[in-house]
Amino acid sequence: MTDASTPMGPSSPLRRFRVALAGANGYGLHHLRALQGLVAAGRCELVGVADTRAPEGESRELVGSAPHFTALTELLAATAPDVVIIATPIDTHAELAATALRAGSHVLLEKPPTASLAEFTALLDLTEETGLACQVGFQSFGSHAFAEIARIVGDGEIGEVTGVGGVGTWLRSTDYYARSRWAGRRRLDGRDVVDGVLTNPLAHAVATALRVAGARRREDVAALELDLFHAHDIEADDTSSVRVVMPDRTPVALGLTLAAARQTVPRVIVHGTRGAITLSYTTDEIEVDGRGGRRRLSVGRTPLVDNLLDHLTDATVPLLSPLADSGAFMTVLEAVRTAPDPAPVPAEHVTWTDDDAGRHPVVHDVEHWCERVGHELRTFTALGAPWAPRHRDLASLDVAGTAVATYVDGSGTSPLDSPRPHLHPVRTRGGVVVTDSAPADHTWHAGVGVAVQDVAGHNLWGGRTYLRGEGYQWRSDHGRITHERWQEQSPGHLVEHLAWRAHDDRPLLRETRRITWAEQADAWQLTLSFTLHNDSADDVALGSPGSNGRPAGGYGGYFWRLPACDDVDVRTATHRGEDEVHGTTAPWLAWSARADGGDFTIALAPDDDVTAADPWFVRVAGYPGIGSALAWDSPVVVPAGGSVTRSVRAVVADGRLTDDEVVAALRA
Repeated sequence: MTDASTPMGPSSPLRRFRVALAGANGYGLHHLRALQGLVAAGRCELVGVADTRAPEGESRELVGSAPHFTALTELLAATAPDVVIIATPIDTHAELAATALRAGSHVLLEKPPTASLAEFTALLDLTEETGLACQVGFQSFGSHAFAEIARIVGDGEIGEVTGVGGVGTWLRSTDYYARSRWAGRRRLDGRDVVDGVLTNPLAHAVATALRVAGARRREDVAALELDLFHAHDIEADDTSSVRVVMPDRTPVALGLTLAAARQTVPRVIVHGTRGAITLSYTTDEIEVDGRGGRRRLSVGRTPLVDNLLDHLTDATVPLLSPLADSGAFMTVLEAVRTAPDPAPVPAEHVTWTDDDAGRHPVVHDVEHWCERVGHELRTFTALGAPWAPRHRDLASLDVAGTAVATYVDGSGTSPLDSPRPHLHPVRTRGGVVVTDSAPADHTWHAGVGVAVQDVAGHNLWGGRTYLRGEGYQWRSDHGRITHERWQEQSPGHLVEHLAWRAHDDRPLLRETRRITWAEQADAWQLTLSFTLHNDSADDVALGSPGSNGRPAGGYGGYFWRLPACDDVDVRTATHRGEDEVHGTTAPWLAWSARADGGDFTIALAPDDDVTAADPWFVRVAGYPGIGSALAWDSPVVVPAGGSVTRSVRAVVADGRLTDDEVVAALRA
């Protein structure tokens, strides 16, 4: 057996590596075909195969006189191979790879490398302990496209990279899932399998997109969100989207399905400020649409087994798909493994078809939604796909027979945006919409509601978390606020009980929220009060970027995200404009502007003395938003067994109210 660092010259007979295959049937057939040329070239010999079944059909012919073993341990003892190729069911990968490494063999391990992040970490530790090579079978990693894409990006042909998308629309028949016990399973006989579209059939799409974006290791994934669905009658997902955010804020998002009307070539798209690069990774074709116009080119590919043998011959030749470089992909797999079971696509969105491909489901317009994910870099849920979760309406606020606001539960919000109940849309009595929700600039902004970025270390605001001394960072710390029950529902009056939950769903606080509204002449008034109860034995600190060191960044608490508008006049009785009003305390704040439907005015006033001490938060230039800052430059503590209350009154009016009209309306 050879060591990874053993130098061998081209004419040396030691270059003829002893190769064994675990899994001779199924996907192992592809490896048997790939080995034929290497055997003919004298680079290796097939010394044995291990499979619970004897090789069948073409596999039997290609195995030839090589002995068959029913267990890998028997093969290793009898043949002492230099390299073991493992092409067995997913749940066996970790155990068989470890067995081969401990026996002194290098490994080519089919994707996904393991069925859990814990198995991956243990296997990675073992490769470092043994000093042996472990190449993962992401065949696309052998493509020369990665170097070409890096060159094109480096030349500035598509400008600054803004994100990487992926689109994969395949179809699989029911026969595909009937071929083995583990197909389409999340777990089997108490073992993780994780055979979903993201982690097996179209795992190459995920891994390739991450690789193009520069995400190789676990630490290259700062945060991620998943949408997992299935149209087939299986445990695992077959129609899913994933969005990864890298530490440098680069998003990577893919829309993938096995329930398309027809199968197409999967693509990875590099988005730039001046164009895009599209890689069809199964054909190694690149399309560039940039400052020089549109062009196409084809590149070559180095087979991974060839690369592994080259590496074993000359250690200066790097592995193209070393185990460590699957860390980012395994972070996605682990999120899939630990996620709630995929949701079935409702029957009204699926048509079952019998054709040359067999019997298979087709999710209506799934190609359109996968394209949107790959180009807009948001998940099915965030984009509003009809089979994905949507906000559930909790209440309608009516004034004089007209609906002026809808109160929703936030269930259609991305987990990275900290889902929470909120009012949206909110309208003037004349019909002008005066809120925005999930805007592109800050997808975590949600109408009118309550949100706090730091609740005992948990982000219940959404987006990046501001850390003292580090600035904004993507973290997996996003919690949520959930509607629990109504205490009272009557015309003009709602009392609601909510739960503030950590990222792992642990309760942090209870909230009692009171929403009241009433008619005014040509306007209406809205009051939102909230009391946070701490039932724990420990104090709970409520913080903001401002309390964590960002100057004048004390947002959090009551917040109103306004729509895109112009001709903005934001003021108090003594100050005018964003720079002057932001961070001040005043009896009232008014925002007059022009939106799509016409001119409007929103006026806010603290409804009690405690809230009156909170500064106003104002944004105009970056985005339109106003609020009452709960923790401007220091945390607010909800004491153990105690509570904290805030209350803000608002007037929603058509037109541009004068200051005197604002004061009169707020007093009414």
